[in-house]
Amino acid sequence: MAKIMVVDDEEHIRLLYSEELKEEGYDVVTAESGYKLLEKIEAEEPDLVVLDIKMADFNGLDLLQDIRLKFYDLPVILSTAYDTFKEDMKSLAADYYVVKSFDLSELKNKIALALEASESQPPPTA
Repeated sequence: MAKIMVVDDEEHIRLLYSEELKEEGYDVVTAESGYKLLEKIEAEEPDLVVLDIKMADFNGLDLLQDIRLKFYDLPVILSTAYDTFKEDMKSLAADYYVVKSFDLSELKNKIALALEASESQPPPTA
């Protein structure tokens, strides 16, 4: 069972995503901000991160860069209410980009695609 970490400062979004993804059979952990996010990722070892871009105290695009530096092959899906961030060069480091909606079919589809892609990659050689 894949573990998904949902990072969003809005509690109702964390609850919605958590419930819907658990129904799909995923193990879900949440974080309400980017505070100590890298440590949380290290401790929880998620298979994928769903990351909000606009949070009260953190910029998700900056967090994405931090995640890429430390966990370069961890799939990350950016989730935002604004599609304008697609134009930001930093967003290119994400595996997928999803505009928030109460219909989570697009998000679920992208999660399945990202997990499938990460499973098919050969392990890194030292």
